[in-house]
Amino acid sequence: MSNPTPPPGYGPQDQQQPGQYGQQPGQYGQPGQYGQPGQPGPYGQQQPGYGAPQQPDYGHQQPGYGQPQQYGQQPGYPQQPGQYGQQPGQYGQGYQPYGQPGFGAVPGNLAAWPNRVGGALIDGLIVGVPYGIGAALSSNESLAIVAIIFYLIGIGLAIWNVVIRQGNTGQTVGKQVLGLKLVDANTGQPVGPGKAFLRQLTHILDSAACYIGYLWPLWDEKKQTFADKINNTYVIKL
Repeated sequence: MSNPTPPPGYGPQDQQQPGQYGQQPGQYGQPGQYGQPGQPGPYGQQQPGYGAPQQPDYGHQQPGYGQPQQYGQQPGYPQQPGQYGQQPGQYGQGYQPYGQPGFGAVPGNLAAWPNRVGGALIDGLIVGVPYGIGAALSSNESLAIVAIIFYLIGIGLAIWNVVIRQGNTGQTVGKQVLGLKLVDANTGQPVGPGKAFLRQLTHILDSAACYIGYLWPLWDEKKQTFADKINNTYVIKL
């Protein structure tokens, strides 16, 4: 009797054939496929081999002084100082020049006392000339109206020169001729008409006790009269 012939794939010679029923090398987790170094991965992507350099992971910390990697920065370098409005001295940082808000130090260009006297003399002439003419005409009754007009001209010039002009620009005509300027000690800016008028009123204290207040800038560190100290003002040289 002859032995029956086994079906293909069940004989001893068939069991040794490679590639049948999961015996292909590298299939389903076997070495050489999907996940092994240097072999193409799923969707055509090659898996990195052992020891291959890794791509930088954005958002994770990169070498370079312990700073995290940020978009737009080169790896390994810290952020350069002075970016995004951080320049030293800007937006209120650092030292403020004279004339900016927050200034409180004594300026180095305070006006000398002789210059202040010269400016005051020029301003006195602007007011004194029309006022003196009015005083001279007032002795004649027929010219009384003309004398009053000159008085009013003198008063108007004083208000315009000392209050309005000096308050808005820091300079009377006399201060402009001598290169002087009246400024607020805190801001370095003109004081405004209101404070200029108040300062002029407080000059009464400078006239008291033999005009000692007008002489005070000769030895005062800040070169201020009493009116300057009360109103917190400086007279500076431009």
